[in-house]
Order: sequence, then C-alpha cells, then structure tokens
Amino acid sequence: MKRQPVVVIVGRPNVGKSTLFNRLTKSRRALVHDLPGVTRDRIVGEGPWRGGTVTIVDTGGLIFEDSDTFVPLIRTQADVAAREADAIVFLVDGETGVMPEDQDISRWLRTVDVPVVMAVNKSDRSDVEEQAYEFFSLGFGETAVISAEHGLGLADLWDLLEPHLDGVEDDEGDEDEDPREARIAIIGRPNVGKSSLLNQLVGDERVLVSAVPGTTRDAVDAVLERDDVFFRLVDTAGIRRKGKTDKGPEVLSVVMARKHLEQAHVCLLVVDAVEGITNQDVHVAGYAWEAGRGVIVVVNKWDLIEDRETVRARIEDQIARNMKFMRHSPVVFLSALTGKGVHKLFPIMAALHTARGQKISTPDLNRMLKTAWEQRPPSVQGRKEPKFYYATQTQSAPPSFVLFTNLPGKPHFSYLRYLENILRENLGLDGVPIRVIIKGRKS
Repeated sequence: MKRQPVVVIVGRPNVGKSTLFNRLTKSRRALVHDLPGVTRDRIVGEGPWRGGTVTIVDTGGLIFEDSDTFVPLIRTQADVAAREADAIVFLVDGETGVMPEDQDISRWLRTVDVPVVMAVNKSDRSDVEEQAYEFFSLGFGETAVISAEHGLGLADLWDLLEPHLDGVEDDEGDEDEDPREARIAIIGRPNVGKSSLLNQLVGDERVLVSAVPGTTRDAVDAVLERDDVFFRLVDTAGIRRKGKTDKGPEVLSVVMARKHLEQAHVCLLVVDAVEGITNQDVHVAGYAWEAGRGVIVVVNKWDLIEDRETVRARIEDQIARNMKFMRHSPVVFLSALTGKGVHKLFPIMAALHTARGQKISTPDLNRMLKTAWEQRPPSVQGRKEPKFYYATQTQSAPPSFVLFTNLPGKPHFSYLRYLENILRENLGLDGVPIRVIIKGRKS
C-alpha cells in the first residue's frame, strides 16, 4: 500500500533544525528561537517532493546535559527512527565546527539502521565550505552544505536524500494485498486503553499496559482471523496534537499514527467514557476522516460508568455536535478491561472494510443520483434550469464520485451532504467517508 516517505531531522540544539523544517515544508509554523530546546510546536509537516509529498519531522534538540533525561529520550528516538524513518538528516553547525554533542549523536546514528545524510548549516560565510571538511571525520560520507535561513544548497540536500526515498511508495504494493485482510488502526490519545483493547481483540497480553500515558512505545501488529476475514491490528501508541508533542514518546507517536493511518482501511477511535469527547479526540478523528478511512468510535472504560443512559446520551450528543463529519459512524460502548462488548467490533470492522472498497456500476449510480437530483434539484440563481448529465465512480477506498452538470460553480455544501446521504443510505456506507465532486460543463 502506498505511503509517504518519512525524513527525520536530528541534531543538537540551535543548529537550525526548525529553520530547515520550515524551508522543507515551506511553512513558518515551527517556532524558531535561539534558546536550546525551544521547538514546541509543528514538529510534523509535509514537504513537496516529486509531485507528491514527504513527511518531515523535527525531533527537537538532542541535549546530553542530563543523562537521566536524555537516555530514555534518545532510545525512543532511535527506536522510532529505526522503525519509521526512511532517511535521517543529521544537521550540524558549520560556524562552530564539530562539537562533542555532534560526536555523541553520530555514535548513536551509527547504531540506527537508517540512511543518514549530513547537512552542514549556516553556509553564509565564505569559508564555511572549507570548515565543512572537518565534519567528514564523523564518518557519514558526502555532505550537503546549506543555509537553511536563506534556502541555499537545498537542492543538493534533496539529491543526497533521493536515493533513500526512491521506491518507498511501492514497498507495500496494492497488487500484493490480500483482499480478505482488513487493516485496522487502533488510534486515540494516550491512556484511553488502546493496548488493553488490542489485548482483548487478540486474546493475550502481548503489549505492555501501564497507567502512564505513552507506555506503548511502538506499533505492535497482530493478525487474527474471524469468519474468513483476516484482521491486521495495529496499536499506534497514541496520537498527540501537534502542539502537545514536546516529549520523546509523544513526539514521534504522531508520525507513527499518521503513517499507520495511511496503511489502514478502518480505524478504531478509542475515547474515554469517563472524560467524554475531548478536543484532542476531535482532531484525531479528523486525521482519520481526512485520510479516507472508515471509523468506528470505541467508547472505552464503560465498566466505570454508573449512570450509563445519561453518559451514553452525552457522548452521542458530543459526537453529533463536535464531530459532525462522523455523525454516521458506528459507536460501540465497551470495556477493554473486562472484555464486555468487545465482540461487537468484529462484524462492524468487516462491514466497513467491505463497504469502503465497494464499487457500484455506472448505470445503477446514474439511476440513483438522477432520481435524487430530480426529486430535489439544487438551488441556482437566474433562469437556467439545473441539469444532471451523468455520474461516475472515480475510485473506491474511499468511494469517490464525480457528477457532471450544467452548473456554473459549486452548489451549496448542504446539497453535497444531501447527495452523500443518498449514496450512504443506498450503498450502506455508514462510517465510511464519501467524496462527491460536482463539475459543470456545457450541454
């Protein structure tokens, strides 16, 4: 299955990682400041590459002053880089030359089985290219000399990265994918019970579970079969909102979760019944919905709720008000601790997997939408009568449709929702995102 390449930027504090991040993602959203460790926001972004995009990650400064703090952080970063990055940019400062921290980081990088490209930053000085030769002693071969602030040398950096990113998108080709296998991503913020849910679904204690948010450090896959459907379950270790990802385990869980969303068919969005739907839950749901994944809302910790009727109504109301885009998604109330209600998930996951890949014949599609159009034509200004010419399904997973009409512009969004509801009701697409595009053309 296709996915974006991932490039991780590492380096000691104040070498220009956030500035390089902004350059590569063409944004100004990463906070840039001279104080060590100041990067607190926008650590994950997308940069243009070969007509597509590549995921760029700014890991923040690697500080060695406090070994008690650094060791778990660096282990987490090393683990995630080894599993999730396709290439690492090791950024150093051409003005200061090789520092002890650079040597420490280079030793760590040699233990990580990921290609490393060194970039010597701050090449504004005329003699910095000569100074750059000093960095060859770190042992990473050819080096890009750049100025992140002024955008110099970035083409050379991309040239060095390119061999490591080529072919990434085809690593898991669609042609090798078993149509019976439903890829399920378990997503949600930390400590809502994702690992406990995975354990209940799989039936063993293969994932470390703790009350500390972010205990699960990496994605753990488990494959099981139910009624001739293979479910590949992935625990994504939690998504943190971009502005909250300033600690090691939380920093790269965003990358992991977004990457597994790209590889999933259906997502189990786990929320906490005690806390209800939070703003972070809404953002996590938005990631999955925008990615075109089927979504099941899993309300966990149901065993802790006494007044279930009131809490059920409150959560359903929160979903209706704050997650309007998911108002048709199935909601399952369960306890991952006791296992009660978990069995309900399997038929729903299988149904969403099938529905998401559904294809409808063009004649049936046109009959359905033509009838809907005639029963409720869109409102238009002027005397021109709105005409429906034909429709076609452009892709499945998620189901996407294009309607050709004589409309001069886009109809009101409410009319698109009307057509989506018609498709959803007739094709059984509850919980599955639908894309509807209306194009105007001359009669």
